[in-house]
Amino acid sequence: MMRWIGRLVGFVLVALGVIGVVFVVGMRTKSPLVLDNIRRFNRGVTNPRVLKSAGSPGASASVIHHVGRTSGRSHATPVGPFAVGDSFVIALPYGPGADWVKNVLASGTATLVHEGSTIPIDRPEVVPLGLVIDDLPVSQQKVVRVFGVEECLRVQRAG
Repeated sequence: MMRWIGRLVGFVLVALGVIGVVFVVGMRTKSPLVLDNIRRFNRGVTNPRVLKSAGSPGASASVIHHVGRTSGRSHATPVGPFAVGDSFVIALPYGPGADWVKNVLASGTATLVHEGSTIPIDRPEVVPLGLVIDDLPVSQQKVVRVFGVEECLRVQRAG
């Protein structure tokens, strides 16, 4: 019985390792199959849970409120912005093709709830990561390099 449990645990660990490698390689190579599945999982499972605390002081994520470019509906998406002077930089692990990014670019404005403050933002632009990498915390620089992030969305505080 113990041998069977040992084999099962070994199998599960190997399977998790393979999934981890596929995840990282898929993110780095921008594999549509991997990105689409991760995006779908996040939209249905992760995002609703993260949104419960996102934007509050000390939370791991903020919330960007934006309007659908075709539907006109309001949406809320968890993001990880970094304040850089009067602007914010948001890494784009899925690239600029994510719906929320397209929505913000199309409208030119959005609202960011960050550390308990609601901040109107405008002048969104997709910029190469290389232009802003030195403005990110060292820990975040490592994360974006591991996942092969190439672009960021830079937004300005409106007003």
